[in-house]
Amino acid sequence: MIDIKESYKVGFSFGLTSGAITTMGLMIGLYAGTNSLKVVMGGILTIAIADAFSDALGMHIHEESENVHTPREVWESTLATFISKFLFALTFLVPLFIFPLQTAVVISVLWGLSMVAFLSYRMAREQGTSPGKTILEHVTIAIVVISATHWTGTLIARFMQ
Repeated sequence: MIDIKESYKVGFSFGLTSGAITTMGLMIGLYAGTNSLKVVMGGILTIAIADAFSDALGMHIHEESENVHTPREVWESTLATFISKFLFALTFLVPLFIFPLQTAVVISVLWGLSMVAFLSYRMAREQGTSPGKTILEHVTIAIVVISATHWTGTLIARFMQ
């Protein structure tokens, strides 16, 4: 197994998880509200940039506030958060270039939930806890986000007609 510095592990795990959940939520909400490929693609690009910077700054401030990390460790976590969130969010664009919008959204949700499950499994194994329970907990939270954003997008579409 590859030995990854803790500062990178913190940033990557946060960035990938946040990237999966926020991008899925945004995609589902925009799809439900607009059914527009351009809007969904624009949303993904926007979240890849804005949310990656936002989360990276949040990670930076969090790591500094703990007052236990070196400046280098703080910046490693910051950059790992930004890079992982930015690049992972962009992966949700790939199905949109290949498939019709509805199919691409389903594929993207499966991709995002798979990544959340994979990261949850890896984390549980490293911590010596039950992977099944951890996966169930994290995937359930992601599904709640997806459901809430779908409902919100549908509601907005209904009221904006």
